[in-house]
Amino acid sequence: MASNSQTSSFTATIEKIGRSTVTAIEEIGNGGALIFESLYWLVMGRRLRQPVRLPSIFQQMMEIGIHAIPIVALMAATIGVMLAIQGIHTLRIFGAESRVTIGIALSITREFAPLITGILVAGRSGSALAARIGTMKINQEIDALYVMGINPVRFLVVPALLGTVIMVPCLTFFSDIVGLFAAGLYVNAELSISMAAYFDEVREILNTDHLMHGLSKSAIFAVLIAVIGVVNGAAVTGGAEGVGRVTTRAVVQSISAIVVTDMIFAFVVTR
Repeated sequence: MASNSQTSSFTATIEKIGRSTVTAIEEIGNGGALIFESLYWLVMGRRLRQPVRLPSIFQQMMEIGIHAIPIVALMAATIGVMLAIQGIHTLRIFGAESRVTIGIALSITREFAPLITGILVAGRSGSALAARIGTMKINQEIDALYVMGINPVRFLVVPALLGTVIMVPCLTFFSDIVGLFAAGLYVNAELSISMAAYFDEVREILNTDHLMHGLSKSAIFAVLIAVIGVVNGAAVTGGAEGVGRVTTRAVVQSISAIVVTDMIFAFVVTR
């Protein structure tokens, strides 16, 4: 009896792993198809007399980008000051605290600004996108779009995807500026280095490659956030409870994908 119970438990575990693997592969495939279909409508929509509506794109840009400025500024400033505090504390051991600007400038522009911006947008806008798509599916609004001859990808997905891809790099650049400025204020107060001298050193350290490293990563993060939000929202089942479930799932998957992608990107580019 004990042997049969252990066998059944093992079989159930294997089946669960198999189902999860199949589901993950299906979602990756759906995400890839969604990207290609979005590009198709973006390029061919006007020729087919179903162009992507600019007001919808601007609305998504406002919701994703402009409305997120306060929280991004707060988090960027916090990260900048935190890096300055920890950098000065660590370098003081070697008597080299005056060189803290190097670590601050590179860390913010290459890693922390795109990472924290991506996570904030995933939690704020990725969840909202998944909830909106999920609610529309539960209420059969997506089916209604098909009945009216409106492609849901063109009408719902492309504006969100394009707005995210445009605004996340913009927010990342804004985060770079705020983080560097906040760190400079702390360095000025702690080490008596003037802001002019601090930014002169920042300009000497940073170049276009450093900025593009962070901005290009943020564009990839933007695609992941939008696609994961849509895929999860479209897979909703079970009414309002299901919408909450896929919203949480979209946030967790987006943040996980951002962190893993950041690690892979850093490993490939910096080697």
